[in-house]
Amino acid sequence: MIGYQINFGQLDLGFFLFNHIECGTTLGIPAGNFKDLYNGPVFSEQLLGTKACQEYCLHLDQLDPCPAKCECAYVREILQTVRQWPKK
Repeated sequence: MIGYQINFGQLDLGFFLFNHIECGTTLGIPAGNFKDLYNGPVFSEQLLGTKACQEYCLHLDQLDPCPAKCECAYVREILQTVRQWPKK
């Protein structure tokens, strides 16, 4: 996994970006395809532009979890699950 391209209007339509190890091709897979990997809370308020927001979503290659109770936080938790999958 190399990145996350957010769609602030509809989070499920953002893309998780992966590089294929052997051929180097970058694949974009809609974040909504991974939604079933998350069981936690989904917050309703978007905090972009507030003091609580660290603006991780604005940086394609920033994959760390976000501590804010923002509507985007659940996607960042899914990123952690995917990043921890074993690679072969």
